[in-house]
Amino acid sequence: MQPINFDEVLDLIVAKDPKYDREAYLFLREGLDYAQKKIGKANKHEIRHITGGELLDGIREYGLSVYGPLTAMVLAEWGVTQCEDFGRMVFKMVEHGLLSKTDNDTLEDFKGGYEFYDAFTKPFVPQSKLTKQGVQSTRTES
Repeated sequence: MQPINFDEVLDLIVAKDPKYDREAYLFLREGLDYAQKKIGKANKHEIRHITGGELLDGIREYGLSVYGPLTAMVLAEWGVTQCEDFGRMVFKMVEHGLLSKTDNDTLEDFKGGYEFYDAFTKPFVPQSKLTKQGVQSTRTES
């Protein structure tokens, strides 16, 4: 049996369904690696399957560490605007043998994970803006 070539299979996925940019799949894979390392450290370096929620948390943390307040904009450029998009990508990768899943894993695991504004933009909004419920100050300079 010939080993799977990640890049070739990824090219095939994107060619068949270009809804998500190739970079989005690479980002997802890097977010998965980030989540697995984080969970591995917490579990004495034991490797185990991670849940959809754990993957979403890892993606969020990884995205913020790489792109900061631009994360949501970058993801949108790649066609990813909600957590369900990550789930669809995961299951495309599973279908093509790039990732594995358990019998308990479903697309539903990714529904309603978090709102992109709350996850990727809100952490960078000044506290004074948040307390005014997003209303910008109308102060004028004298």
